[in-house]
Amino acid sequence: MAIRGEERRAKIIEILSNATAAVKGSELAEQFGVSRQVIVNDIAILRAAHPDLMAVKAGYTMMNNTENRRVFKVNHSDDETEDELSLIVSAGGTVQDVYVEHKIYGTISAPLNISSLRDVKNFIADMKSGVSTPLKNITHGYHYHTVKARSTKILDEIEAGLKERGYLIEVAATKPVYSPKDYSEI
Repeated sequence: MAIRGEERRAKIIEILSNATAAVKGSELAEQFGVSRQVIVNDIAILRAAHPDLMAVKAGYTMMNNTENRRVFKVNHSDDETEDELSLIVSAGGTVQDVYVEHKIYGTISAPLNISSLRDVKNFIADMKSGVSTPLKNITHGYHYHTVKARSTKILDEIEAGLKERGYLIEVAATKPVYSPKDYSEI
């Protein structure tokens, strides 16, 4: 007998909350005896109540609510992207996402989950492959990053570094990931 939707979703949150790494949707589907599409729908429903639930390349994960987050509004050239991201992760931060506030389309966002110099190198290689261009380019370089860290001291260091290099426009706010609707437009 299959588990009902509400019960399955509660168990998904429990699994993700206790996992030490991202869990693949296919693994969840197999565990519950449902299709991958059912899991995708469950995740969409769960995100409304759990903004810390993120889809990353390796699957699904719950970001720790106790970690400190800060949203930075920044602007830089494509050539400075690697420096910006390296500055953040070298100080101990994780770049959770990137989003822009487009005057016609509204908020456009993408999860990044960049937490190491290796992640930065992979991201830059993907961008240089020519398959696509950075999201920031549709708003003349202006974009936001939600950055998490173990302490506000680390976030303060990241903020100072971004300001020193001339990338920082403002510290937007401390908000959950994917809740940028209240931020002023560029």
